[in-house]
Amino acid sequence: MQFKKVLISIFLVVVFLGGAGFGFYYGKSQVVCEFCQPQEINFSLFWEAYHLLQEKFVDKDKFDIQKMIYGAISGMVKSLEDPYTVFLNPEETKNFMEEVKGKFEGIGIEIDIRKGQLQVVSPFEGTPAQRAGLRAGDKIMKINDTITADLTLDEAVSRIKGPKGTEVTLTIYREEWGETKEIKIIRDIIEIPSLKWELKTTSEGESVAYIKLYMFSENAKPDFAQAAIEILNSQAEKIILDLRNNPGGYLEISQNIAGWFLKRGDIVVIEDFGEGKERKEYRSQGNGRFFSYPTVILINAGSASASEILAGALRDNRGILLIGEKSFGKGSVQELQNLRGEENTSLKITVARWLTPKGELIANVGLEPDIKVEMTEKDYEEEKDPQLDKAIEIIQNL
Repeated sequence: MQFKKVLISIFLVVVFLGGAGFGFYYGKSQVVCEFCQPQEINFSLFWEAYHLLQEKFVDKDKFDIQKMIYGAISGMVKSLEDPYTVFLNPEETKNFMEEVKGKFEGIGIEIDIRKGQLQVVSPFEGTPAQRAGLRAGDKIMKINDTITADLTLDEAVSRIKGPKGTEVTLTIYREEWGETKEIKIIRDIIEIPSLKWELKTTSEGESVAYIKLYMFSENAKPDFAQAAIEILNSQAEKIILDLRNNPGGYLEISQNIAGWFLKRGDIVVIEDFGEGKERKEYRSQGNGRFFSYPTVILINAGSASASEILAGALRDNRGILLIGEKSFGKGSVQELQNLRGEENTSLKITVARWLTPKGELIANVGLEPDIKVEMTEKDYEEEKDPQLDKAIEIIQNL
């Protein structure tokens, strides 16, 4: 059965084992070596090394042929130096598919690797990670006693996630601290809300709908539709769309929500498959009921994937201002392929990258805010939100 939904999210420790921000297609079984050209590939070095190990390695009990094959494939994949292209053994494949279906326990953060360093993309609302004080941009130096420098994303995910009630210790480095700190977190069952909204009032007495989108989950589509009806029937005259710490989710949901703000047929995002291949355009198919509403968008370092797609689409098509801090910069698409040669093994392969409607690359670049407002350590401690304050100030003049 083909999994047709496109998921664009980073590695979710508690939701989807691998992600982000990633678009992925769950494809049909792949024919092994369908495109191999034996005359161009010399495996003699591989077999020579294998036979030497078989002949001379002292600890024969550790000579696990299947494990060695998995290791060889993993090494081949790692040589591409793409953290989102990974080999999944049967256990990892099983975990991945369970978590895609929404069965998960953990601490409630998304992680990614930036410049060789594991870091927090965003903690989810109301989760153990958020309650422990983790923030977007925190660098994870150790998971329990394991240094993260040589871990893949999947390896890091498997070490952080775990059964409800168990503990994991993360050694965190934050620039404001200037040193590392150990943070102990008790894992739990994670339930992530899709959104919330409320009316806010400007200094001039205008009613503004403040919409906080936590994630582009399946529930976000009906939840946003319900919120939209309530907003349309309220006194709201303008909208603040808060995409901070939203790590992504389903492309279709981002496209659907964009349809409330754009004209039908406007480009939402462009999928670029690389040199010589035709690009694919995803267009707005919605009703555009919020097209006439003055709108601003809040972003930060935890805004990734589907969040960046939505923010980029509204900025490029309508000139909507982005307020806050530079977004994460996750804009690649993964395809999940079953490997026919071994039951329940698979490859996640980066097959494309996302571009904004004006053709700007999102991956490793991110979106720069039109109005930069940073959150300080003191702001967090005192529960102040200068970014939201600036958004309210700006929107009352629109």
